[in-house]
Amino acid sequence: MKNSLVAILVWIAIALLGSAALGGIALNRGESINALWFVTAALCVYAIAYRFYATWIATKVLLIDPTRATPAERLNNGRDYIPTNRWIVFGHHFAAIAGPGPLVGPTLAAQFGYLPGTLWILFGAVLGGCVQDMVTLFCSTRRNGRSLGQMARDELGAIGGIAALTTTLFIMIILIAVLGLVVVNAMKHSPWATSTVAATIPIAMLVGLYMRTIRPGRVLEGSLLGVILLLLAVAGGGWIEHQQNLREFFDYPGLPLAWMIIAYGFAAAILPVWLLLAPRDYLSTYIKLGTIILLMLAIVWIQPNIKMPAFTQFIDGTGPIFGGKLFPFVFITIACGAISGFHALIASGTTPKLLSNERDIRMIGFGGMALESFVAIMAIIAATVLDPGVFFAINSPAGVVGKEAADAVAKISSWGFPVTVVQMNLLAQQMGEATLFARTGGAPSLAVGMASIFGSAFGQGMLAMWYHFAIMFEAIFILTTLDAGTRVGRFMLQDMLGNIWKPLGRTSWYPSVLLSSGIIVAAWGYFLYIGVIDPNGGVNILWPLFGISNQILAAIALCVATGILIKSDKLKYAWITALPLTWLIIITSSAAWEKITSTDARIGFLAAANDLATKLASGLLSPEKAAVAPQLIFNQRLDAVLTLFFVCMLWLIVFDMLRVCVRYLTGKPVPPLSEVSHHLAGIEKTWRRN
Repeated sequence: MKNSLVAILVWIAIALLGSAALGGIALNRGESINALWFVTAALCVYAIAYRFYATWIATKVLLIDPTRATPAERLNNGRDYIPTNRWIVFGHHFAAIAGPGPLVGPTLAAQFGYLPGTLWILFGAVLGGCVQDMVTLFCSTRRNGRSLGQMARDELGAIGGIAALTTTLFIMIILIAVLGLVVVNAMKHSPWATSTVAATIPIAMLVGLYMRTIRPGRVLEGSLLGVILLLLAVAGGGWIEHQQNLREFFDYPGLPLAWMIIAYGFAAAILPVWLLLAPRDYLSTYIKLGTIILLMLAIVWIQPNIKMPAFTQFIDGTGPIFGGKLFPFVFITIACGAISGFHALIASGTTPKLLSNERDIRMIGFGGMALESFVAIMAIIAATVLDPGVFFAINSPAGVVGKEAADAVAKISSWGFPVTVVQMNLLAQQMGEATLFARTGGAPSLAVGMASIFGSAFGQGMLAMWYHFAIMFEAIFILTTLDAGTRVGRFMLQDMLGNIWKPLGRTSWYPSVLLSSGIIVAAWGYFLYIGVIDPNGGVNILWPLFGISNQILAAIALCVATGILIKSDKLKYAWITALPLTWLIIITSSAAWEKITSTDARIGFLAAANDLATKLASGLLSPEKAAVAPQLIFNQRLDAVLTLFFVCMLWLIVFDMLRVCVRYLTGKPVPPLSEVSHHLAGIEKTWRRN
């Protein structure tokens, strides 16, 4: 009784502290607010959501059964299905889902101010993203690790299933291409980042062999070995950076790096998961979590003030970084930190094939997403502790603020965010860069913010080292998502090919593995190639499509989950997925409508293409711009077509899900639940025999 009372009082204290922190963040106006309140609010929200909401869903809604054998145990083939230590699975899952979204998205969305992005990250995650990841992982685990598209076909029928399968695969290709493009841009002409990222591959293979053959089951030993080697790789990258004879071996422009990443993606898709994918992602998690924890401790230590206002004047859609009003574009720009459809592909791809016990679903699904959301909070802090003038100077394109430094600072200062050329030149010198003007994309400004925090906590003399470490950290963060995404794409394609010829659907049949992996890598490799050779930067064109398609994918996952809950006679609980689904339908449809129909060239895909075509025909473009204009026009129009296709498929799937649910509730025939029958776990069998 005494322990229960203490626990109640502790949770009441956490709730009150979290409420006070959230209130301070939301209601503060006109005065600077300390970043410590952001950390406090986030930790309290995640703790309460995990302890109570996630537990309620696991025990009352999903009815998780620890005695039930998972697909990894029943279908163990030593390649794709293999029971794996829960912490390794958690590390793999977190590394796979934590891509550019929680880093780049919050940084870009800071142009609206600190408040909109912060609230969306916190509440979007616990009510939407964490629920989607956890429920999808549960549903896939109960269905032999079936992919999202395959579950849609099994549960909704041919129409909705084929639409979901096709849409998911196309979105997956776009997502992986954007991931590859971001990491290419992060490693381009950076020997430090390139050499360190390259070193993680043989290190991961060594650790995989160590824990499987040399010292089986010695997870702690393997982890220590991997961490030590990773730290040496980071230090070695800094040494290579300053060795003129060695740095040229790791100093590449975009196109060679793209080919290397394409080759790596193919290897990651065909090699056994225990040899490269799981240990590499597991070890990358140490770098990710170690850096985020260090950043959190530095924030707690120095307690920096947030310098960006709660709202900026750019909520009206006139922002310099990207066009569009606060609604719906803040919800599209920040995807992975709040709710991301890509997570559903991992939760129905590699992770359920590694899960050794259903009781780990809450920790891996809900907990993994909560941890990624915390990464997004750290990113928004790192972006908003910068002077707003510095933030906009780094992230605003030269075409908006001017190519000359004097023009840029004059333009930005006119917005009410003063900055000087001397200030920017000094900052660039401290970071070891030639210039920081117009370094668009979010990654450089995030690295500057992180370096500033680390420098204040651990010494200003190491700013250049911290900056380049942050750039390397971002590259590793993204690449681990790319390799897992490629493997998931292979599983999805095999599901589809299996309908044509059954052996092609066998995930362990090597001819099918090679064929499907080659097709997937070639598909996203093509878009990666187009993005890399685009002189204006493919990310600027593809990121809005990335955000919209990612949220549409999340809506598809929630459609499937809602249908499964209703068909499982859990109508009274279906709101846990139906509410976030409704919100995603609203924001994705609104954003897609604006991107297709807007007459503003900074917002609409077709408007931008038509504007550029008019200028090209009138001879108003420079020779350099005119040379690439046809390609840019084609890319904008392609984005519009893909956006229209994705949103039409979403509505088709939604209506098909509603049709199936109404038929089930009215007693009419529907596709039966595809959940496999109950089998006792091996440990439970042994216990019962004894």
